[in-house]
Order: sequence, then structure tokens, then C-alpha cells
Amino acid sequence: MKYVDEFRDPVAAKELIASIHALAGQLGRHWKFMEVCGGHTHTIYRHGLEHLLPEEVEFVHGPGCPVCVIPRGRVDDAVWLAHRPGVIFTTFGDMMRVPGTEGSLLQAQARGADVRFVYSPLDAVKIARENPDREVVFFAVGFETTAPSTAMALSHAGSTGVDNFFVFCNHVLINPPVQAILETNNVMLDGLIGPGHVSAVVGSDHFRFIPEQFHIPIVVTGFEPLDILQAVAMLLAQYAEGRCEVENQYARVVRPEGNLEAQRLLSEVFTPRDTFEWRGLGWIPGSGYRLSDEFARFDAEKHFELPGARVDDHPACQCGLVLTGQIKPWQCKVFGTGCTPENPIGTCMVSPEGACAAYYAFGRLPQALGKRAKTEV
Repeated sequence: MKYVDEFRDPVAAKELIASIHALAGQLGRHWKFMEVCGGHTHTIYRHGLEHLLPEEVEFVHGPGCPVCVIPRGRVDDAVWLAHRPGVIFTTFGDMMRVPGTEGSLLQAQARGADVRFVYSPLDAVKIARENPDREVVFFAVGFETTAPSTAMALSHAGSTGVDNFFVFCNHVLINPPVQAILETNNVMLDGLIGPGHVSAVVGSDHFRFIPEQFHIPIVVTGFEPLDILQAVAMLLAQYAEGRCEVENQYARVVRPEGNLEAQRLLSEVFTPRDTFEWRGLGWIPGSGYRLSDEFARFDAEKHFELPGARVDDHPACQCGLVLTGQIKPWQCKVFGTGCTPENPIGTCMVSPEGACAAYYAFGRLPQALGKRAKTEV
């Protein structure tokens, strides 16, 4: 298939749905599958896929939203940086409204900070070249998916002599939080819908530890409705056939070994941190990147000596429980009332990949509030 509409074909969807119903009926129990990536969450709720599946199949949400997992302390550091004299602070647009204890970057901009959103870290390098008397900081956020673009920008800055460009590195790795969730076993998962974009870089073989250590299957999956439905059918088929392995549904993009050139660039520019803090999961060893010694001169954390204060999440926010699959967004006490996209309390309501934003945007608000009201009676 070549075109988007082919991955939304209703005839093919009906065939997959029938297969899922047949497999679920044959297996005869409840199944809980975590979609690791926030892009999958939005596909599921945008297209109403959860209503097409048998009640025995349940989706739960995982930690694959890169904006959502950034803790408030790192946002506070970003706001502090944005207010430094002479700094131009650059970021992707979805980080502009993430709230910290001193407000968001958008509010910092309103208070006079020079905050600019960019489409690529290379745009930030260009801004640095055009403003040699200013210090330009790029707020680097994301999994192995977006880390190569930051690495390329750093390599370009180094080779072209742009010495007023700095990176506030918040890139994270996908395996450590997934392992942490599986080890705590709070959710009792039966399978994982694996992240397609990350896998395009790291490869589907990157997730072999999941069936080998935890004895549950994973299907690396694309982002169209038929991709998700096929992944569910593949997970159920593994159980029906007595298999437990990594399967690659997204073979049109993902190779078992991944993108070797991107991996080489990552290993050159970055090195794993000893530990990194995650919203909802706390400190996880080896789960984040920092700049390698070769590129340390571009490291904003070293150049500016950030406060580095760690702060708790807002007491009303339950993003951490949503990100680890322990609750659905509607079960959060402030979902859709105190916390909305226009006035967010937590990151899951801000990001285009956040589970709360997906519930809110695609018509689940009345349904969610109704469910919550019933549970409170």
C-alpha cells in the first residue's frame, strides 16, 4: 500500500475487526495492551478504534509521549534559562505551554523573555549564526526519534564554528521506562503496541528484551487505523499460536537493525546519563542522554550552571499515573474541569501526543465525565 486512504480502508478494517473478535472469543479472557507511543493513542481515539473492538480487549496508555514525561523541575530550568540576559531560547511549539512552578515558556515570553519556537534544531543554529552577540539555547526534547536531528545540529554547529549555540538536553531513551513499568507490574500487561517512529531509528530488535525477560509479546506498529487493528490481531494471534516474540507490523518503515547511520551519530554526540528524572516514574538509571565530552562546550547545563531544582508535580495532577497505564485520563479528578488544553495543569493535556489531550480533543469529554460521576456515587 502506498497512500494514506489505503490504511483507512473500511473493508479491510471490517475484516481485521472480525478477526480480532474471533480471536478474542476463541481465547476467552480479558486482554490489556499498552500502546507505548502517544501517536498511537491519538489514532485510537481520533478514529474510535476502542469502540470497534470486543470488550475483552482494553487499551492502556504508556510513557511514549516525549513532552509528557518531562518533569516540572526541567521546565523550571528552561524558564530560568529563557530569562537569562542575552539569551534567545528556542523550542518546539508543543513545549511552549507546558506548565512549571513559575509558569510556562509562553508566559515567560509574555513577560519579556526572548522565546522562539522552531521547526528544527537547525533553525536554532541559524538563529545563533544570525545573532553572534546573543547566546542561543535549544530545548532538546524527545526519544531516539528526534535525538538524531539534535545531534546533526550539534555536529553542524561544531563544523561551522557557531560557538554561541547551546543545547539544554532532555532527550530520553525508550527501553528504560518500559522496563521500569514491566518490573513494577502495577498494570499486568498482556502485550505492547511498540513505537514505530522510535523503532525506525533503533530497530525492532531493540525490544527483544520484552519477550525474553517478561514473557509478553510486542508488535512494532505504524500510526494509521489499520496499523493499530493489525497489531491487535497479531498480538492475539501470538497467544492463540503459543508464541511470544517481537513482530514488526511497520515493515514499510522499520528494519530489524534500525537506522545504523542515525545510531552512529547518536553515539558520537551523546552519552547516557547516570540517571534521569521522569514524570510519574521518578529517577531511572541510564534513561536519558547528555552531550558527550567532544560536544560538552555546547552543553547549556554546564555553560549556565542551571539551578537544577527538582520539584514535585502539581498535587492535583495525575499525569504520572496516566503515563504508566495505572489510570485512564477520565479518572483524574481534574480532567476536563480544572485541567483543560486552554488551561493545563499537567503535560498530558498539553502535548499533541498526550493521552488526556486525545480524550479531550476527540469527543470523550462528556463520556469521561459521565464515567467519573458514576464512580464517585
